[in-house]
Amino acid sequence: MMNFIRNIFKSTFSGTSGKKLNTFGGVFTPDVLTILGVIMYLRLGWVVGNAGLLGAILIILLAKTITIATGLSMSSMTTNIKIGVGGAYSIISKSLGLEAGGSIGIPFYISQALSSALYIAGFTAGWLLMFPAHSPVIISVSTWIVIISISYISTLFAIRIQYIVMAVIALSLLSIFLAPTEFASNVHLVGNFEDASFWEVFAVFFPAVTGIMAGANLSGDLKNPRKAIPQGTLSAIFVTMLIYISLAYMLSIIASPAELRSNEMIMVEKANWGFIVTLGILAATFSSALGGMVGAPRILEALSLNHTIPFSKFFIIKSKSGEPRNAIIFTGLVILLPLLLGDFNALATLITMFFLITYGILNLIVYIQQSMNIISFRPTFKIPKFVPLIGFTGSMFIMFLINPIFGLVAILTIVGIYIYLTRQGLHANWGGDIRGGMFLAIAERASQIASKFPTHQVVWKPDILLPIEDPTGWSGPLLFIRNVTFPAGSIFAFSVKDKDIEESDKSLKELLKPIFDEDVLVNSTVIEEHDFIHGAKIVIQTLRGGSFRPNTLFLTIGEDSRKDINISHLVEIATKNELSVLILRQHSRVAFGMQNDINIWLRDKSPNWHLTVLIALQIQLNWGGKINLVTGAESEDDKPRLLKFLNRLSDQTRLPSLSEFHVLVGDFKSALKNAPRADINIMGVGDNLPFEMMRETSELTKSSCLFIKDTGTVSAIV
Repeated sequence: MMNFIRNIFKSTFSGTSGKKLNTFGGVFTPDVLTILGVIMYLRLGWVVGNAGLLGAILIILLAKTITIATGLSMSSMTTNIKIGVGGAYSIISKSLGLEAGGSIGIPFYISQALSSALYIAGFTAGWLLMFPAHSPVIISVSTWIVIISISYISTLFAIRIQYIVMAVIALSLLSIFLAPTEFASNVHLVGNFEDASFWEVFAVFFPAVTGIMAGANLSGDLKNPRKAIPQGTLSAIFVTMLIYISLAYMLSIIASPAELRSNEMIMVEKANWGFIVTLGILAATFSSALGGMVGAPRILEALSLNHTIPFSKFFIIKSKSGEPRNAIIFTGLVILLPLLLGDFNALATLITMFFLITYGILNLIVYIQQSMNIISFRPTFKIPKFVPLIGFTGSMFIMFLINPIFGLVAILTIVGIYIYLTRQGLHANWGGDIRGGMFLAIAERASQIASKFPTHQVVWKPDILLPIEDPTGWSGPLLFIRNVTFPAGSIFAFSVKDKDIEESDKSLKELLKPIFDEDVLVNSTVIEEHDFIHGAKIVIQTLRGGSFRPNTLFLTIGEDSRKDINISHLVEIATKNELSVLILRQHSRVAFGMQNDINIWLRDKSPNWHLTVLIALQIQLNWGGKINLVTGAESEDDKPRLLKFLNRLSDQTRLPSLSEFHVLVGDFKSALKNAPRADINIMGVGDNLPFEMMRETSELTKSSCLFIKDTGTVSAIV
């Protein structure tokens, strides 16, 4: 702790590079002046009066726990990444993407600007205590003009003004600690909470410890943000905590609980120099307003640099001295609007909500990266894993403790902005973020857990392995494959080439892009191998050991019978590796017709009927047509038995109620000719593939046909 303070004051008098800010001026001072605000002067006495000394200290420590955890998490992140302009916005954007950064950054910017307006209103109220005859509007507008003028001149000038403010606040605190009043003989350690419950008192006090982002917001103006933000933020948190605890003790011994609860100006009355304390109240509100006016334009500038908001080119324009003056002027107008409209007390609660969400997300980011155990997360400032978890859960708890309705409004606002930004096609200029790795880590962990449980037929879904011989010339049925897999299935496509690997890989990805755009999980690869069958065997055997392995091989047969031998080899390899097989014979003229009706061909004791029914249901889910259950009978005498068989099977597999049953008498070819009209006919095949019969079946039914070979590992009746 002492090292932090020593380093801060050492950096105060060190040389500067250009007009960059050091730790004391750029982080410590803005943080302290934002934390030591009007609540300290006007509400801390009320807190002590209700909670007693020990109760007040407990409230202070609980509130500080959240900001300490957040400060530690932010410090850890700033020593792990190259933080850019915008402080918390930069951290969130570089971790969770521009959409998440913008959804937090936009409300955070508005909160910073509106909080400045609130502090100007507070300054006006304090001024009127001394000069009640003055016009509130004139005081507010005059204060606004002074604040925007200071921030417009330069950040360095604003920081120097804050040094003066800090001196005034220090004198006011000294005046309180030197109070000439006789000390109370009986200090109330635990209060009776006459005016409010413990958590209600806590909710009133908590905004007094916010403001730890004031320095981080100036990250783009700091000489060394990686060093300045941790040192300045944590020192400000601990120094102000000591001030709050000391002040709570002083209040408990100079006034009775009744006085503390009923008189919000108790510090002014009891201080050695009451006038100085009044100036301290004015200085605190003025400095907090100035801090918001200096910090908010930097957040707006950061949002504009990544084109997250409209008119970005306008807001990123800077003066020769590096000041984002367009952003400053716009922010000034944002601040002026609520000042002119008048009462906006309800916004104060909403502002606190956005601060808390920002704190929570910062802690969550650190916790996620710690949990991922990735080598890229190696901050020089390390913290235990429980710290960000406390920060995140505490922020969410306090948010709903203060006001559940406003907490929900804040969350819905952020979600709405996030949805909007995801549709804008934002592109970060720093490469990537942790989102993909985060979900991959979750998937890997889920895979580890899933591997401990036996795979059950009830969770079966079509995970297709799709061999593509030539990605540049393949004209297979992409839409049909999509209908076999959507919405829960997946596709792993591969090709085997002995040259032009990169070009083939690019062609394969372009080929599959329409399915990928349909929200089907698609992966692809190109194997460098001169023999297609050998390459396919390598792919199948390799994928068998994976957690997300395909379960079904998808093949097509065309007119060229010379390729039948390759299909036979692939089916044999798939069978040995426990892959089911789908073989499509697409009709050359009608293709898949109107994509409505489906014929399922079944026979009693067929080993393929489970997968046949499941695939038919999957296609029907996307087509929306009717399913016909069809079987053949040798004679009319067999029809009642077979109709009963089809009806029982329909019951067991829970087929749609409009499904129809057809028993066709005669040989197989006759049955094919007399089958009900359908857009696809689905039937099982055995180990020896009858290729010519498969081609002929498509012609006899005048439709595309899908032939299925089941491994026996799926069930249609679970």
